Amino acid sequence: MTKFVVVVGGVISGVGKGVTTASVGKIFKEHGFSTTLIKIDPYINFDAGTLRPTEHGEVWVTDDGGEIDQDLGTYERFMDQDIPKQNNITTGQIYKTVIDKERRGEYLGETVQFIPHIPDEIIRRIKEASEGFDIAIIEIGGTVGDYENVPFLFALKALERDLGADSFVYMLVTYLPIPSHISEMKTKPTQQAIKLLRQEGVTPDFIICRGKQALDDIRKKKIETYLHIDSEYVISAPDVDTIYQVPLDLEQEQMGKKILGKLKLTSKKQPDWHSWQSLVHALKYPANRVRVAIVGKYLDTGDFSLTDSYVSIYQALIHAGASLNTGIDIVWIDAKRYEKDDTLLSDLLQFNGIVIPGGFGNAGTEGKIKVLHYARVNNIPCIGLCYGLQLSIIEFARNVCNLPHAHSTEVNPQAIDPVIDILPLQKQILAESEYGGSMRLGSYTAQIRDDSKVYDLYAQHNRLHNNTIQERHRHRYEVNPAYIERLEAQGIMFSGFHTRKDGTKLVEFAEFPNHPFFVTTQAHPEFKSRLGNPSPLFYGFVQACVHHQ
Repeated sequence: MTKFVVVVGGVISGVGKGVTTASVGKIFKEHGFSTTLIKIDPYINFDAGTLRPTEHGEVWVTDDGGEIDQDLGTYERFMDQDIPKQNNITTGQIYKTVIDKERRGEYLGETVQFIPHIPDEIIRRIKEASEGFDIAIIEIGGTVGDYENVPFLFALKALERDLGADSFVYMLVTYLPIPSHISEMKTKPTQQAIKLLRQEGVTPDFIICRGKQALDDIRKKKIETYLHIDSEYVISAPDVDTIYQVPLDLEQEQMGKKILGKLKLTSKKQPDWHSWQSLVHALKYPANRVRVAIVGKYLDTGDFSLTDSYVSIYQALIHAGASLNTGIDIVWIDAKRYEKDDTLLSDLLQFNGIVIPGGFGNAGTEGKIKVLHYARVNNIPCIGLCYGLQLSIIEFARNVCNLPHAHSTEVNPQAIDPVIDILPLQKQILAESEYGGSMRLGSYTAQIRDDSKVYDLYAQHNRLHNNTIQERHRHRYEVNPAYIERLEAQGIMFSGFHTRKDGTKLVEFAEFPNHPFFVTTQAHPEFKSRLGNPSPLFYGFVQACVHHQ
């Protein structure tokens, strides 16, 4: 029977629930338990697919085509295992399912109400996602006291009643602020969070105390007294240099042993943290350092900069860096700045490499194209992802293939030379207003040329099977097959293709053989990068950055 650990947040959002959930999952895995992680998002959106990156951070894509909250990405990076889209549960999904069932008459005429139908659907989905695992860790988004969380806490208490208290552990991740005018860590917000959680019938078994500094004995005693909990279950979790330090710190507090004790379980094997410790050491004390520019468009929200839009790219870079004992100094650059002043492009010479990430729409497009041209002609290592591949094709077509009006029909529907276009089958789907169906979402297979740099990198990392690889996708437009021969004739190598059922070959990878490292892909390889198991493409890029340095 599956055991459950429920992680909730207190005081503020963004306190580190996702990292805590992923770290506890990693600990259970090291103790020999099959573990899955589930994220509950209380918003009414069906999934994260329609959310702006500046609204809710990066949209994570699963192997099975889910557009999911970015916390599932954190889970996969720590666990080094794929997690399906069913492990993301939203309020929108719950209510849509219940209403659809009611419309189909599946409730046989009974009155459909919040209780029992909404909790029952939540429980059904949790059971489905956790089936076959020893332990399931459930993170509830938002903070304690949010109205949106109430149905999920109610459902979990109902499931606990059915399975027994020994099958559940509750963990509150809370924030202890240090107001600058008094320079004292305050426990009162945490006390209020505990009080709000108890109103829902939940008394936390563990308090994870986040803050800029470690929790001292005085503050720990206050929490212990207020909660009536032994101080050994009040865990200090101060800020760290790298999130991958967190499971090591929690194990220092014997977190795994303590939770397993609450669940009446014993370790299946002795944890071995040596490899993880070595990688964390490389992250904190690298032998080399390189400077990388990420030139994007989803960086501004009001008066703030929001780099969460590209969190997976950042993580993929540091994973590769850890494996190469190289620190990555990342500079985030808004592509729009290059649209106004070409002389600023010379600033790119200070970087050892450039990343052009994905995106939708026109903003920053011409700026990215200028950056791609500059990187190509100045031999700066460059990697282009999804839209980055498409823009590199446009740049090459304009400046090398004598097609000055080359463009994407996403930006210019009347482009004279639509080197990037919606293909006929997709146009038919769009005509029927099935916008989601026109996307290539999830994992796709690519056949790789054996004389390419892409082939060498994937073979080196044992990710190549019968000359094919698999990566995740989230895009709608493709390289127009009508232009491939003309582009190839001028020196670009299309090093990987996906072949559709109708025989159409879609470009997956493109590279410039005479460049130190200029590789672009229609995929998002950052979604399959993990600490200790980096993306081959990012590994090759960082390696090239070191050589360029």
